[in-house]
Amino acid sequence: MKKNRILIVTLFLVTALAFTGCGAKNKEKEELTKNTFKVGLECGYAPFNWTQMDDSKGGVPIDGNAEFAGGYDVEIAKKIAEGLGKELIIVKTEWDGLVPALISGKIDAIIAGMSPTAERAKTIDFSDNYYKSDLVMVVKKGGIYEGATSIQDFSGAKITAQLNTFHYTVIDQINGVLAQPAMDNFPAMRVALESGIIDGYVSERPEGVSASAANKNFAIVEFKDGFQTSDEDTAIAVGLPKNSPLKDKINEVLAGISEEERMRIMDEAITNQPAAQ
Repeated sequence: MKKNRILIVTLFLVTALAFTGCGAKNKEKEELTKNTFKVGLECGYAPFNWTQMDDSKGGVPIDGNAEFAGGYDVEIAKKIAEGLGKELIIVKTEWDGLVPALISGKIDAIIAGMSPTAERAKTIDFSDNYYKSDLVMVVKKGGIYEGATSIQDFSGAKITAQLNTFHYTVIDQINGVLAQPAMDNFPAMRVALESGIIDGYVSERPEGVSASAANKNFAIVEFKDGFQTSDEDTAIAVGLPKNSPLKDKINEVLAGISEEERMRIMDEAITNQPAAQ
């Protein structure tokens, strides 16, 4: 009798494992064969991504509303979707909601100026890098901080950065800085800077160039003695679900985009961004 029980339990476990394996294979097959590629991004981080009202200059419709998305991330997403042979669908998602949306299956990838940090890699996977950028400070043009050459020149300044980004974690490298609460997005930080609530905010160079191009009252400070950062922080990659079957093909597509083409796409994004962003 005992032997029969053991045999039954063994057969049950083998059957369960077989179904689990089939389920995983079916899910992988479904991921590879479906004809859409849903990409999540903020649509509010120019020049990486932004919201516009029409399809001019390559704008892509945003799923579920009448707006369109443009920017560097969108152009990279187009190339990946084309390489995958899928229709690109842009899903406008708040920054804090991107990883949960990816894990839940609401989106297939995050292409949103996201750095492949070790902390994020605990829950999601990343492609190879598709951009790398240095950190700058965005300040008021003509103000006391415009001529800064070192991050220590911001001692006593009211500084912030975007919530849940590594940008905010580097602020405490400034001795005596008055770190302000992190803000949800870049438009909010620009309003705070314009109104004098803050003296500056930490950003990546493309966003800083965009901010100063969009508002004549802003300037960017690039440092000789800058923030200590790691490659994983300043690099940008595509966020993917763990063990995504799309990863290898996406890396293949990215490898086909030369450094010169990437710079050209970024330069065009900086030029094409809406003035309000």
